[in-house]
Amino acid sequence: MKNLPKWIDLVLIPAINLFLAFMISGLVVVYIGENPFRAMQIIINGSLGSAYGLGYTLYYATNFIFTGLAVAVAFHARMFNIGGEGQAMIGGLGTALVCLFIDWPHWTIALPFAIMSAALFGAAWSAIPAYLQARRGSHIVITTIMFNFIAYSMMVYLLVHVLKPKGQMAPESAKFVAGSNLPSAHDIFGWFGMAFPKSPPLNVTFLLAMLACFLIWLFIWRTRMGYAIRAFGWSETAAVYAGISPFKIIMVTMLVSGGLAGMMSINSVMGEAERLLIDSVQGAGFVGIAAALMGRSHPLGVFLAAVLFGVLYQGGAELEFEMPAVSREMIVVIQALVILFTGALENLVRVPIGRIFMKLNAKQN
Repeated sequence: MKNLPKWIDLVLIPAINLFLAFMISGLVVVYIGENPFRAMQIIINGSLGSAYGLGYTLYYATNFIFTGLAVAVAFHARMFNIGGEGQAMIGGLGTALVCLFIDWPHWTIALPFAIMSAALFGAAWSAIPAYLQARRGSHIVITTIMFNFIAYSMMVYLLVHVLKPKGQMAPESAKFVAGSNLPSAHDIFGWFGMAFPKSPPLNVTFLLAMLACFLIWLFIWRTRMGYAIRAFGWSETAAVYAGISPFKIIMVTMLVSGGLAGMMSINSVMGEAERLLIDSVQGAGFVGIAAALMGRSHPLGVFLAAVLFGVLYQGGAELEFEMPAVSREMIVVIQALVILFTGALENLVRVPIGRIFMKLNAKQN
């Protein structure tokens, strides 16, 4: 089934998987006694039907774009980096150190240094599991998920004993210096004389996420290193025969992946909270896995999948308010079904679609 046209592989199969996930979710809504069509209407209106909802949707999507790209880059080398959660936490530490202790005159000066620090800290956290796999044969899945727990424990210690201001009860850092505050969507639209609500935390990082999608596309499909990563992913034996170093590929891939995950903190830590919190990632590292799977590890696909999960996050919050019988856990079920059908159960759709295509192709020939 590897010879399917790209439009089937990248568009039709994900669309069918998504339809099946929503269909089963609708049956669950029917089972609890609510109207699934009204539930879907509430989700769409709550996430895309107003500037307020759209702002929150794109804010969530920004987090998922960075973590989705992180997972996608590793996928191309056939590595499963599920440590995005921890890498984003440590990236947040790097962002906080830049924004806490330097009196920046303006955000345009602070932002490049925050990006470099977040990416560097995230890459450094991913470098350890990468080295263990490249030199010791440790499985990247095991080490990255263990490092999530280590990162969380380290953040708790730092925020309780090191970074928390004296006399403060909450385990969080002090507020960042004013010169590091990023402009929100309200500010950006205001520059052009247009109105946008103040409350959504959407900020300039969304533009940075779109730029990251383009740069990762260039890196993977338009550079020699990107070609080497893809070649290594398709066949490690053939790549070694061609002179490609497995150690170099594993290290470079995971450094880029960890750096992307770390950059998520620009949105959540620097852009929204403007301080370092214990749980600034809020599961975005794991949602990134679903975004990469659904987006077929392509930056455009990751972007669209991230927006979809942003719709589910924001629309789910509205659904819980408008339809109390549908709890927050129900939204998690919908997200899980999307992940299930786009990942583990993909062959339920791919195999029959592939057979139908082969039969139609044979008749035409």
